Amino acid sequence: MATQFITAVGRRKTAIASVRMSVAPTSSLMVNGKTPKDYFKTDLRALVAIEALAKAESTNNYRVTAHVEGGGIAAQADAVRHAISRAIVKTEPTTRKVLKAASFLKRDPRAKERKKPGLVKARKAKQWSKR
Repeated sequence: MATQFITAVGRRKTAIASVRMSVAPTSSLMVNGKTPKDYFKTDLRALVAIEALAKAESTNNYRVTAHVEGGGIAAQADAVRHAISRAIVKTEPTTRKVLKAASFLKRDPRAKERKKPGLVKARKAKQWSKR
């Protein structure tokens, strides 16, 4: 029998994470071929990435492989969390309430504002001189 995969996509700013998840005897997570600690470099970002698995308190163990691109490390960790949350809800609909309360299922809409003409950044202007 072929292993059945659940796929999901998570996004944050310009980072996009696609996740393949399957039920396995032991839990494991790989991000772009590396462990979360090796890929994200800090414990905080690695914990953010696996936060959805901990919050769901699932009876199943999952083998998760994530492919992430775009954005920065923080946005990528949030994108992985978003994708894993969506995949868990597909397999176990009862976890939806817990994950939704933690706001892991909501795509964070905040992104960088575009630069306007005549300004230095989106809203920052050059110092005005009276004379």
